[in-house]
Amino acid sequence: MEHPTTTIPRRPPAQVMRLSRLGSMHQCRLSFMRTLTRRMAAENWQFYRHAFEINAAGEGHAVYVAQGPERAYSLVAFAHDLPADKRSDRVIAEAWDATFTLFDGVPTTQDVERLRQNIPLQEAGRVSDSEISVSRANRSVRLWSHMVDALAAGQQPDPEQIASVGYLMRTTAVYGSGKLGAADREKIADRPEMQGPFQAEMLSVFLTRWFVRDLVQHMAFQKGGDATVTLHPEMARRLGIGNSTGLGMAPYIVNHPVLFNNWVMAREEAIARVRSLETVQNSEITAFLDVLRRTETLVAASRSQHPIQIGKLQNLKKDLVQLKSFLTQHAGTRDYPWDRLIVWSEKSLSEEGQELIASLILEPYPDLVDGLADCMSDSNRDAFCIDGSMRISTVQDLLKDSFGWALDIDWAARENCARAWYVSEEKLEPRLGERFEEPITDYEQPLAPARDAAKAYETLKAYDSDKTVAEFLLTHPEHRHTVRRAQMSRIAPYGEIHDNTISDKVLPIDMLRAKLAFFGATHFDPRSDRWVRIAMYSGAPYPDELTPDNADFWVYPEVTA
Repeated sequence: MEHPTTTIPRRPPAQVMRLSRLGSMHQCRLSFMRTLTRRMAAENWQFYRHAFEINAAGEGHAVYVAQGPERAYSLVAFAHDLPADKRSDRVIAEAWDATFTLFDGVPTTQDVERLRQNIPLQEAGRVSDSEISVSRANRSVRLWSHMVDALAAGQQPDPEQIASVGYLMRTTAVYGSGKLGAADREKIADRPEMQGPFQAEMLSVFLTRWFVRDLVQHMAFQKGGDATVTLHPEMARRLGIGNSTGLGMAPYIVNHPVLFNNWVMAREEAIARVRSLETVQNSEITAFLDVLRRTETLVAASRSQHPIQIGKLQNLKKDLVQLKSFLTQHAGTRDYPWDRLIVWSEKSLSEEGQELIASLILEPYPDLVDGLADCMSDSNRDAFCIDGSMRISTVQDLLKDSFGWALDIDWAARENCARAWYVSEEKLEPRLGERFEEPITDYEQPLAPARDAAKAYETLKAYDSDKTVAEFLLTHPEHRHTVRRAQMSRIAPYGEIHDNTISDKVLPIDMLRAKLAFFGATHFDPRSDRWVRIAMYSGAPYPDELTPDNADFWVYPEVTA
C-alpha cells in the first residue's frame, strides 16, 4: 500500500499515553475483531458444524470448523452441567459451564478424546502444539434461563432482557501463546491470517458465540419439544460474548512496550492520515454521519452501575449533543475538515468524546486505514537486546524523552508510591496492594517504569556521560530493565504510559480499557476500579451469515428511520 502524504503529524505520546485518555479509547477500524471478520469475508472462508453431541442435560462436545484459503481451524467445545455453587469467574475456579480449545486443523475422534481428558480441566490439564488457544466460559444465568424458558414456550425472548445483559456466556480466560502446552506464537506468526495481534483468540471467541447460540437453542428444544421456536436471527445477532477481565490483563501493556506501541502508533497514523485530507467528498460525510447516528444508539444502550462509568457515559451523551450542533454549523466543506473537528473536540469535549471522534473519522476511509493493521504485530526480536555500546549520555536523553515528566516527582512521598503490583500466592493473580498497609514490597513486580526510570536517571548522573551502558550495568544490574525500555523507545515512542502506575490515584481499569478497545470490545461496564465486564461481537453476523457486506460495520447498531 502506498503511504499517503501526511501533512498533520501524529498526536504526541505526551498527549496520547496518559492513562485517562487510554481509558477513554473506543474500538475502530483497526480493532482486532473487525480486522478478522473483514479478512474472513474477503477471503470467503467457509464455516460448518462438524459435530454436536450434546445430551439432554447439556453435557457433551461440539466441533465448529473455519476453513480458510490454506488451512482450517476448529473450535472444540465441551459443555458441562455445572452446579450453581461451582460457578465462578475467578482465575482459580476449577469448573465452568463450557470449556474450549482452538484446534489447528480438523480434529479426529482420537484428538477429541484426548482433549476431553484435558480441556475441561483447564490449568490442571495439558494440551499439545496442535492446540492454539484454550478458554472457558460461564453462563449469564438470568438471561440463559429466560432464553431457554421463552423459546421452549414458543416465544421470542424479551429484547429488554437481552439489551440489559448482552450475552449468554462470558469468557473468563482465553489463553494462547504456549499456555498449558499449546502452540507457541512462533508456530502461527507467519500465517497471513494469524499475523495480526490476537487473531487466534478473536477467532476462538467468534466461533464460541456460534456454539453458545446453538447450545441455548438445543436446551430449549430439550425443555419445550415441538412447542419450541427458533431464536430469531436478529435477536441472536444482538447477543455477544461477554468477558470478565480483572487485574491480570492490566500489566500486559506495561510488559509489552513495543507491541503496544505498534497498536497505538498504527491508530495515531490512521488519525493523522485522515486529518491531513484537505477536502472531503459528500459520500465520506454521509458515511461519517451514518456511523455517528448508529453510535448514538450504541451509547444510549450502554448501562453501568459504577460511578466512574456513569460519569463517562453522561459526559459522552453531552459530547454527542455538542458534536451534532458543531456539525450543523460546519458542513465539512472548508479546508481540512477532519483536522478542524479534532482540534475543536480537544477544546470542547471530554476525553471520552475526543477519542470517540478520533475513531469515527476513520470509518469512511478503508483505503487509508485498513492496511495499517499489517503493522500492529511485533516481529522485532532484536528489540529486547540491550546495546551495551550506547553512551550514557544517549540513554539519559532517551529517558528524558520518555519519562521527563517523572524525573521531578518526589518518589519518596507516600502518595506517589502508595501502591505495589504483586502476584497473589493464594489466587495466582496479579494484584495491586497498598504498599504501606500490606507486607508486599518484597514481592513487587517491575510494573512502575516511571519510578524506575527516575531512579536510573539519578544513578546515571554519577557516571561520565561518555562511558558505555555496559560499564554502567556491570555495577548497577538492577537498572537493566529500565535501560532496555529506554533503548526500545527509539522504535517505540508510544510504548510508555505517561502516568504513575503506583500512585494512590491510579485506576487500573484505564489500562484494561485501552487493551480491550483494541480488541474491539463494547459495552464497558466496570464493577470496580480493578475489573470490568465487556461484550465482544455484539451485533456481528454469525459465521454462517458472514459476507463482505456485513463483515465490518456490525459493531454499530442499525438505526431505523
